[in-house]
Amino acid sequence: MRTKLPWIFTILLAIALVVVLVARPSSKPSAASTTSVGAKKVLYWIDAMNPTHKFDKAGKAPDGMDLVPVYDEAGSQATQPSAQKKILYWVDPMHPAYRSDKPGIAPDCGMKLVPVYEDGGGAATSTVSGYANVKLTAERRQLIGVQTGMTEMRSLGRLVRTVGRVTADETRLYKITTKFDGYIEKLYVNVTGQEIRKGQPLFSVYSPDLLSTQQDYLLAMRAAKQAPSLLAAARQRLLLWDITPAEIRELERTGTARKSVTINSPTNGYVINKIAVDGARVTAGEPLFEIANLDRLWIQADVYEAELQFIRLGAPTTTTLSHIPGRTWTGRVTFIAPTVDPMTRTVKVRTELDNADGAVKPDMFADVVIQQPERRVIVVPDSAVLQTGTRSVVFVVRDDGTFEPREIAVGTKEDEFYEVRSGLAANEKVVTQANFLIDSESRLKSALAQMKP
Repeated sequence: MRTKLPWIFTILLAIALVVVLVARPSSKPSAASTTSVGAKKVLYWIDAMNPTHKFDKAGKAPDGMDLVPVYDEAGSQATQPSAQKKILYWVDPMHPAYRSDKPGIAPDCGMKLVPVYEDGGGAATSTVSGYANVKLTAERRQLIGVQTGMTEMRSLGRLVRTVGRVTADETRLYKITTKFDGYIEKLYVNVTGQEIRKGQPLFSVYSPDLLSTQQDYLLAMRAAKQAPSLLAAARQRLLLWDITPAEIRELERTGTARKSVTINSPTNGYVINKIAVDGARVTAGEPLFEIANLDRLWIQADVYEAELQFIRLGAPTTTTLSHIPGRTWTGRVTFIAPTVDPMTRTVKVRTELDNADGAVKPDMFADVVIQQPERRVIVVPDSAVLQTGTRSVVFVVRDDGTFEPREIAVGTKEDEFYEVRSGLAANEKVVTQANFLIDSESRLKSALAQMKP
C-alpha cells in the first residue's frame, strides 16, 4: 500500500502541469495586437461603443468588447500606384468646419475624418458668392447621372385664359331727354326691349315755351328786313332746343306754329329702359328713354393680378361662347382697368366684338384667351434653374469639364423653358439633371475654401 502512494502523487502532479500549460496564454502576439496588418498600419485602437476612447494597444474595452483597430488609410493609399491626388487635410463629414492635419476620429460624432484632395483642376473661385467651380471626372458624372442641355433663342409668348362677361358698349348708350318743359301727347315706342331704327319717332311732346318760340320766329320772318338779328336769334333758339333744320324749313313753308314736336331716335338699337308715359309731364333734362346700340359689344374679362404682367394694350384676343359652338370672335385688348377688385383680386381687361347679327346678348359669359405678343428671347430648360428663394442659379459646363455656377435673371415661363433676361448667352451648355448634387458640392467647396488660413 505504501509503495503505490508515490505513483499516485506523480500522476496527479503530471495532470496539473498539463492543465497549467494548456491554460497559459500564448506568448505569440495576435493579429489584432500587431502594429500592421498586411500593408495597413494600425494607428490606435478604439472602443466600438464609444469611439472617442483611444487605446495604444489591443485588448478589451471597459464594456467587455474587443477594441477595434484604426488603420492609416492615407499611408495605404500612398503606396498604391493609382493614387495621384494630394490630400490637403481631413474634415468631419458631419461638421465640415472641423479640420485636421492627419486622419482620425471626429471628436463630436465619432465618425472617421474624410480626406479632402487637391483637385488639380485650376482655381475654384466663382463669381457667385457662396459657390465654387466644380470639376468632376467622367466616371463620377456618370455615377451621379449628370445630364446637360443648351440655351437657345426662341419665340416666346404666353396664353392667358380667363372668363369674361358681355356688356353693352358704353359709347353706344343713349338717354333721350328734352331741353324744354312740356307734356307727352303720344308715345310711338312704349315697350322695353323694342328694336328701333335711327330717325324712328319715339314720342311727341307739347311745350308752351316751344310754341311761343315758333311764333316769335314767324314774327321775326315778317320783320326780317327791318330786324334781321331777331330772326337769327329766334332760329338759333329753335336749333338749341333740338328742332331740326328740316322742321324749321317746314315751319317757314307753312307759316303755322305746331302745337307739339316729335322726338326721334338718334341711333339704331334696343330700348333698355322706358320712363315715358302717355300724358306725363316732361321736365327739361329728365331721362325718358334709354337706348343701347348692340351692334358692337364689350367683353369684360377678369385677369388675376399675378397674370397682369403678361397683358398689354393691343394684345390679340380670342372669344368663344359655350352656347354657340364652333364660332370664334377675334379682337384686341382695348382697356386695362387701373384698379384691382379687392374681393376677387382681379383686374378688368376689356376686349370688343362685332355683333351685327345680334347673336350675342349682354350679360352672357364668354371664354377669353389673351395672347402675349411673341418675342425672340434666350431660353434655358426649367430643370437647369435652381431657385434659392433670393436668386436663380445654373451650372454652366465649360470646355475643360468644369461646372461654373452662374446667377441669372429669369422672366416668364412657358412650357419647359424660362426666359433669360441676363446671365446667359445663346448656345451655352448647362446642367439639367443632378444639378442639386453639384450645387451641394459647390457650396461645400466654397465653405471649405473660406476656412483656409
